[in-house]
Amino acid sequence: MSIGLRRILAVAFIVATLFCSSLTAFAADKITIASVSWTGVTIKSEVAVNVLESLGYQAENKVFSVPIVYSALSTGDADVFFGNWMPSMANVADKFFDKGTVVKYVANMPGAKYTLAVPTYCAEAGLKDFSDIAKYGDKLDWKIYGIEPGNDGNLIIQDMIDKNLFGLGKFKLVASSEVAMLSEAQAFAANDKWIVFLGWAPHSMNERIDMTYLTGSTADTFGDNNGTATVWTNIRKGFDKDNPNVARLFRNMVFPVDMMNQIMTAVYRDKGLKPVQAALAWLKDHPDMYGKWLDGVTTADGKPGAAAFKAYLDSKV
Repeated sequence: MSIGLRRILAVAFIVATLFCSSLTAFAADKITIASVSWTGVTIKSEVAVNVLESLGYQAENKVFSVPIVYSALSTGDADVFFGNWMPSMANVADKFFDKGTVVKYVANMPGAKYTLAVPTYCAEAGLKDFSDIAKYGDKLDWKIYGIEPGNDGNLIIQDMIDKNLFGLGKFKLVASSEVAMLSEAQAFAANDKWIVFLGWAPHSMNERIDMTYLTGSTADTFGDNNGTATVWTNIRKGFDKDNPNVARLFRNMVFPVDMMNQIMTAVYRDKGLKPVQAALAWLKDHPDMYGKWLDGVTTADGKPGAAAFKAYLDSKV
């Protein structure tokens, strides 16, 4: 063999070794799921962590505010987000979609709801539509209750107030958290007090509070279909190319509203049950669901994914 040929083969060997090493190193990187502190998104995110771990991947769920979720996806500090509620999040998310730094990817839950709500006795007394809210300002103490600061729903409410939409200019947004807001709404409802709050489905609030969603939402607020929403899975740019197997899993992971309602209701009824425990128990009882999720998905070392997750469930639940 000539010296020149030996040198070419040596260089080729080094390049191949470095290439394989880089692939191995990349495959070992932790998959970061960006989440927000809402029950539904928490369930989806924690379930995804468990599915990934059953397949041999490292994964973590990091909780942010909505704007930080999109910054993290845009910079590559997070890989996926299961809680893109549209159209209400358009004012936060669309600029990242337009730039191409975040990919909308796939609808994981159609038929959701996200808009303002009231206890049903308020609706029966006349507060049925966005245009009715200002008529009952005194009864409402001129307050609308939202969740955590920076949340897209809060931004919509504040924009309605700032622009005096529906005559809401005198109102104040009360920002807190999902848990605090729902505690307040339950306390008001228990005492027949009037309150307008941010509501959504699926969520156990729909079982815990006799509530009615208001009509009258517009394309500039919670959407022109009275707050009916589609929840999307978003990924960072290039994730599907870097991790095609995991990207396929994320594309397959859909969460029907009925499934989420059942899981959330189980958590509400059993105070000692963590959301992820309820979700894994539900999946164990519904192997057809995780079978669809893992269709065509393998473990990190190339074995059938559904069998690996079944074994994982058997050991956990």
